[in-house]
Amino acid sequence: MSRFRSSLIVILVAGAWSFTASAGEAVPGGTLESLLAYARDRNPEIAAMRFEADAAGERVVPAGALPDPKFRTEFRDITRMGEQKATLAPSQVGSTKYLLMQDIPWYGKRDLKREIAEQEAEGARGRAQGAWSEVAARIKTTYAQLFYVQRDAALTQEILDLMVRVEKVAQVRYAGGLAAQQDVIRAQVEQTAMRNELLALENERHHLRGRMNALLARPAGAPLADPAAARPLPAPARLDQATLEDRLQAKNPQLFADDARIRAAEKGRDLTYRNRYPDFTVGVSPIQYQSSVKEWELMVEMNIPLQWSSRRAQERESEAMLAAARARKDATTWQLLAELYENLGSLETARRSELLASNQLLPQAETAFRAALAGYENGKVDFATLLEAQRQIRQAKRSQLKAQTEAQMRLADIERLLGEEL
Repeated sequence: MSRFRSSLIVILVAGAWSFTASAGEAVPGGTLESLLAYARDRNPEIAAMRFEADAAGERVVPAGALPDPKFRTEFRDITRMGEQKATLAPSQVGSTKYLLMQDIPWYGKRDLKREIAEQEAEGARGRAQGAWSEVAARIKTTYAQLFYVQRDAALTQEILDLMVRVEKVAQVRYAGGLAAQQDVIRAQVEQTAMRNELLALENERHHLRGRMNALLARPAGAPLADPAAARPLPAPARLDQATLEDRLQAKNPQLFADDARIRAAEKGRDLTYRNRYPDFTVGVSPIQYQSSVKEWELMVEMNIPLQWSSRRAQERESEAMLAAARARKDATTWQLLAELYENLGSLETARRSELLASNQLLPQAETAFRAALAGYENGKVDFATLLEAQRQIRQAKRSQLKAQTEAQMRLADIERLLGEEL
């Protein structure tokens, strides 16, 4: 009966924390998968990065295209040696020259420009994937925190019901002259403190829901389903550090973008060296006299790359930019590997802490509480001993819950670093 009552109260408290969804409306939040699917399609930050990646992809074709041709018209001797008034009619001027010109870069320059644009597009796609990994990790972390707050509220309510029972025992003993009134008052004080904790947990849950809705691009007060369960942790064999380091270096979106930046810098350097050679402009020009074309001209124009000091400076700049891109990737790699090492250690510690709390600390605390309660009812222990035993149970269960939540948060960080699910 007591367990049923506790469950009923927890359900009522949870209901007070959430809005009621309209009938038949699918409310995300019950599972992590539903939240990730919702955010993948609706998060504006992810949408912006995808659009930017699409825009970068569209720059590839223009980068490798020839420049637009140019057309020029020249009206020569528009007064016919002073014999007529000025005119722009092609058949009445001395001659009209039409010039069609096309700029042609040196061989290979267009290919290099296109390849640079391709690598920049690859980098944009990597940044978009990295943005999704960041958002997904925040969703996973917030989900784990919501699950913790929900379970902690249930635990607090469970201990509150237990303190109600302890208060009744103290009242019976006080009525029989076997205990002081102070025992009853202390039990009531403990209950008041727990009700205050429930209010604090309600407030924390309110903030977490607003944070989650922001990640989902929903109004802050939009309804969310309560987390149904925590994700199962991967088996220890799947968390081998060497294997995960290889996966990180192969799959991490940030490193993928850095690789693309390096390749773009290499192509940029090659293009800078290719600028030692001239570009050309070719043209064809028919010349009209009165109403007929009587002459044709061909023209070739080229720039002369004589500014050697300027070009050498540009070449040194391209070399420096390439070195900077490589150094930046090295720095990022070492930083990410350190984060992976740290998160793997924290996950393993959390896993062992949960096992310790579940298999030893919690059974020991429950046994100690039962003994203290029986001893208090029989007058063999004082009320302070009973309260301490009750607090040990709560601490053990909270330690177990904290370890579970910590493991979930570290798992989210590991998946963010890998850029994929474990």
